[in-house]
Amino acid sequence: MRIALVGYGKMGKEIEKIAKERGHCISIIIDQDNSEDMNSTSFKQADVAIEFTNPYSALNNINCCINSGVPVVCGSTGWLDHLPEISEYVKAQNGALFYASNFSLGVNIFFKVNQHLASIMSKFNDYSVEVEEWHHNQKLDSPSGTAITAAEGILESYTNKNGWINQSVNDSNKLGIISIRKGEIPGTHTVTYDSPVDKIVLTHEAKSREGFALGAVLAAEFLAGKTGVYTMSDLLAL
Repeated sequence: MRIALVGYGKMGKEIEKIAKERGHCISIIIDQDNSEDMNSTSFKQADVAIEFTNPYSALNNINCCINSGVPVVCGSTGWLDHLPEISEYVKAQNGALFYASNFSLGVNIFFKVNQHLASIMSKFNDYSVEVEEWHHNQKLDSPSGTAITAAEGILESYTNKNGWINQSVNDSNKLGIISIRKGEIPGTHTVTYDSPVDKIVLTHEAKSREGFALGAVLAAEFLAGKTGVYTMSDLLAL
């Protein structure tokens, strides 16, 4: 499979390594110095593009991929407020988009466990709930897309809460997300239920970027030849 890489930072390089190990060809690499090459013949001949850039470039990159007829796996976060219109455009153009707040297989299992635990804990008012996430200090969005997905999974069961806020809170109507940026941490996400008598903690800790890269390549393999909008739930049949 011919894969176009859009974004060639640490994640892009890890994806390149995993893709080659799985027998794929990196047909073109797009970075900030050659973004105009997304209009090139080489780019349009790719079977799928994998996009890991930043919240400010993601929307334009997705549109460029769809306009070029290239299915796109998007790993950038911080743009999902625009998902409804992007999804409509992808479907109108008969294109293909695979997006996720996190491509790690373990994180997506964490999401499912988190949802199930929240459905149990919401019945016990003595427990307060909070989300905390740690990432490297180069990460641009805060809170992380993974933390937001975890929070939304909790809010499905906590009907007395009307959303999340990016700080620790005592307001029972909001779910607090604490964001910490430090060093080279790949990503740690924790959901804590605390009561006067005990504490329940659910944590996913990434050890490297390799798990994210593998998930992105698996998503590219899944997406090739398809049309429509997909997520990790489709890939993993969760």
